[in-house]
Amino acid sequence: MSKPVRVRFAPSPTGPLHIGGVRTALFNYLFAKKNNGIFFLRIEDTDQNRFVPGAEAYIMETLEWLGIAPDETIGKNEKFGPYKQSERKDLYKKYADELINSGNAYYAFDTAEALDYHRKQHEEQGKTFIYNHHNREKLDTSLVISYEETAKRIDTGEDFVIRFKTPVNETLHLQDIIRGEVMFETNLLDDKVLFKSDGMPTYHLANIVDDYLMETSHVIRGEEWLPSMPLHVLLYRAFGWGAPEFAHLPLILKPIGNGKLSKRDGDKLGFPVFPLDWTDPISGEKSSGYREKGFFPEAVINFLALLGWNDGTEKELFSLVELADAFDLTRVHKSGAKFDPEKNKWFNHQYLMKQSDESLAEAFVKNTSDKNILSNFSFVEITKIVSLIKERAHFVSEFWELCDYFFIEPKSYDEKASKNWKEETPALMQDLILVIGGIVNFTSLNIETTVKDWMTKNEIGMGKVMQPFRLSLVGALKGPHLFDIAELIGKEKTIKRIEKAIASL
Repeated sequence: MSKPVRVRFAPSPTGPLHIGGVRTALFNYLFAKKNNGIFFLRIEDTDQNRFVPGAEAYIMETLEWLGIAPDETIGKNEKFGPYKQSERKDLYKKYADELINSGNAYYAFDTAEALDYHRKQHEEQGKTFIYNHHNREKLDTSLVISYEETAKRIDTGEDFVIRFKTPVNETLHLQDIIRGEVMFETNLLDDKVLFKSDGMPTYHLANIVDDYLMETSHVIRGEEWLPSMPLHVLLYRAFGWGAPEFAHLPLILKPIGNGKLSKRDGDKLGFPVFPLDWTDPISGEKSSGYREKGFFPEAVINFLALLGWNDGTEKELFSLVELADAFDLTRVHKSGAKFDPEKNKWFNHQYLMKQSDESLAEAFVKNTSDKNILSNFSFVEITKIVSLIKERAHFVSEFWELCDYFFIEPKSYDEKASKNWKEETPALMQDLILVIGGIVNFTSLNIETTVKDWMTKNEIGMGKVMQPFRLSLVGALKGPHLFDIAELIGKEKTIKRIEKAIASL
């Protein structure tokens, strides 16, 4: 690559960051790290009408939580600052004027009412109104009124916008790293507004100027921006600047059917589409996030990386460093990637299993609302319990449901499992109590050896004892190794639970 790699994530602070935006940030981060480059964050807040309080801080916190914090951003290594567009607004007018002076842009004074009239007129004729070379010299623009008249109208405070003068009769052959050659006919493009009379640029002008001034080498963004690519390339050409390379990422699709993944899909199917919890400051509406749902950040990163990309192997589990080493934009798919909530949970389970039992036990204690229930067990015992049940969990939040019987004796017994309680079962359980009562060193191995020796000696079938025994301790035919359960709840409680089952069943 001829120039240093500098890539950016440039979201607008208009609400919580969608998981699709997170993937865009991730792919930029991975590309930068793969190429010893810089990943920077720029906040694009030129549209002040859509600004949402708290959204900017949310974006920053998300990237920090995921471990993909930018190398440069607001308040951090501001080599090309400011990194917030609203603080750069004074410089954009200069570049808009430069396009006017070079003949690549013009002033337009059309009122909203006049444009609405033209739209309706076209609709009546079955046409679509496009503001471009077809009509720009028939409308209220500096292309048809004198320089003096234009200056006078601006000086008197009349509202205007600056529009780009799209070239006529060109076929643009543009290169996209992911999609290859893409072609656009300039005659089908509209003359986009670049600058508004309120002194603020539109996204298109600010984006191009900032990417140039911040020396962006590659623009990696979602495919919804692909239709803007011809305008952006034409703007670079109009300024006489070299354009960065472009790569447009595929959409993240709904789990069922086509269409972009939305918050509604998450609400309907019970999974988050935002990285962190979010409460809308205006409506008060709450949206759940991956962090608060109990996802590990590493699992979110791993899952997102494989939505639309793979390294060409069957490997699925990657650390962030491994992802950066393997990442290649040419291996990003062109077609959309379907979001799979179950696969999402599978990834979290894989990373849960990578955690130490001690850290999981700490999280379990922290997440358990009634700490008093756990107080009769030492941290070592709780850690052992966690080690026994973690295999069955996707989240730490599921631990309590998987191991509550260690802490609370069964209040009821699974109806289907209770069919294993036969006529001869109470007598067998009474004998089992005597066997258990005689065990001095009450460890899992000793309990298992003693009980199995008793069954063998008396020619008692395994199912006749083991299933009622488990039902007595757990209340259902579930859970880890039965003798591990007995050891952890202790001899006294083991006997008490068997006695209760005899009385109840």
